[in-house]
Amino acid sequence: MSEPADVRYDLPVSGMSCAACAVRLEKVLNRLPGVDAKVNFATEKARITATPGGAPAADILGAIRKAGFDVAPQVLELGIGGMSCAACAARIEKVVNRLPGVDGNVNFAAETARVRFTPGLTDPAVIVGAIAKAGFTATPIAGRDREAERARKEAEFRAELRLFWISALLSLPFLAQMIGMLGAGASGSMHHDEWLPRWAQLLLATPVQFWIGRRFYKGAWSSLLGGGANMDVLVALGTSVAYFFSLAVVLLDRHDLHVYFEASASIITLVLLGKLLEARARARTSAAVEALLRLQPPTARIERDGQIVELPVEQVVAGMVFVLRPGDSVPVDGEVLSGESSADEAMLTGESVPVAKAPGDKVFAATVNGAGVLRCRAVGVGAETLLAGIVRLVEQAQGGKPAVQRLADRIAAIFVPTVVAIAFATFFAWWWIGGELAPALVNGVAVLVIACPCALGLATPTAVMVGTGQGARAGILVRNAEALELAEKIRTLVVDKTGTLTEGRPAVLDVRVAPGASRADMLALAASLEETSHHPLAQAVVAAARGENLSWAAAEAVQAVGGKGVIGRVDGREVAVGSPDFLAERGAALPAEVLDPLLAAALTPVGVAVDG
Repeated sequence: MSEPADVRYDLPVSGMSCAACAVRLEKVLNRLPGVDAKVNFATEKARITATPGGAPAADILGAIRKAGFDVAPQVLELGIGGMSCAACAARIEKVVNRLPGVDGNVNFAAETARVRFTPGLTDPAVIVGAIAKAGFTATPIAGRDREAERARKEAEFRAELRLFWISALLSLPFLAQMIGMLGAGASGSMHHDEWLPRWAQLLLATPVQFWIGRRFYKGAWSSLLGGGANMDVLVALGTSVAYFFSLAVVLLDRHDLHVYFEASASIITLVLLGKLLEARARARTSAAVEALLRLQPPTARIERDGQIVELPVEQVVAGMVFVLRPGDSVPVDGEVLSGESSADEAMLTGESVPVAKAPGDKVFAATVNGAGVLRCRAVGVGAETLLAGIVRLVEQAQGGKPAVQRLADRIAAIFVPTVVAIAFATFFAWWWIGGELAPALVNGVAVLVIACPCALGLATPTAVMVGTGQGARAGILVRNAEALELAEKIRTLVVDKTGTLTEGRPAVLDVRVAPGASRADMLALAASLEETSHHPLAQAVVAAARGENLSWAAAEAVQAVGGKGVIGRVDGREVAVGSPDFLAERGAALPAEVLDPLLAAALTPVGVAVDG
């Protein structure tokens, strides 16, 4: 037998400030038993060879950190395919966490895994390979085509739905037979399996068991090959026992024994229905992330060689100059180079009042440009945008595990073997006490098929996904699952400013006019100027005027001043509408006794000046 080979690690070390640091770290590592280390300050790497039986990886990492340096872990986000129940998620976690320097969490409801690993001890390819060896698929989320994945899931759902309806149609005669059993049982006049000939029951149950139910056999086989047991094992074992017992009764022509084809077919049909409901729940809970992503426009107007060309937002790189027209959604994070406008940033801040933008200011992906034209330089693109960060935050919160879910996962991991043991104990106990095989078999199978850890393993992660998704849809971002779990203990909520808690749509709450002026005239003049603007405050003024059934003439020579207001002529009169500062610049300052109470009440005053 060959001797075990040495293990070599190439660890990226951070925190070294000079060559002396590398020398000191080498000495620390070489003191460990069975370790030969060489540390390179220039490349910031430690090449470590450990002999079999020498210091384990955890001790090596501990020594590095104790010496004042660090090996920063990396995070790998994976989409997981092939899971059928919470026990599958527990199995994957167990496989992944056996790898050196790896700590992984798998979310069955989200079909994702979040894995922290230490570079040098392992790498993404090893992690993906370990998951594949356990019988599942793993795809890095960073390189995942969301549209293609959504289309694939929709196609899989439709295929499963078709199989369910076929299974339901084949199981329908069994349902009629079971209803007939109720009347027959009351009168005692007829054996229940005579409602449907046994050969017909065999023909109906066989395609359900082996064609429609093949997914359970496949899932059970993969699970057992991986050294675990999941819900598929319970379904395959329970229905197979019922089917093959019934088949033996038919082949042996034992009319004194019952057949249980209706049990195997009905169980598979009902479990398929449960799977469809689970899939629909998962699809709905991911809608919040999809809604966030749809806020970003698909293309950007890029300035190139004096021309404006449209590029897919995926092809925009940092440093490119893009142009925003009035009303455009911002494609990527950027910095304003020229132009003045305002931006609706409610999706980021909750503020319904647009933020003024001038050269040097930042603009963010998925926010909406106001009335001006802006030239901007791309700063954050792709995964570096603030929107992408929000999406990551929501996905991480959805994939996180609160304490109650970790408890549920631990139970689910041992659930299937426990249920199988109880089922066998039930079978033998009934057989020994009653002396009859059929009742013992029925009760043993009942234990197998009724027990389902999916409700236990799916309820909590689905609740977390729904909660974080609904929060994201309402503009509330939950940092992680633990925060959501602890939120029920909140008794007092303190908010930094009143503007954060809005409906996102400003409305006119009060109208005040100067002595001798007409309220209707002032509101109509303001609406005339604001009618062509997309600014939220302008739309609020127009809505207020329409709410009072006012009419107005069209404005002429309208000119918008970014972040301040708008001026124009209506029926020969010069009208200015905008912020108090804007009106003050034009010699029409609002009186302090009017303005101060409005500001103190956190309202946004909009002034109207006519002919100065």
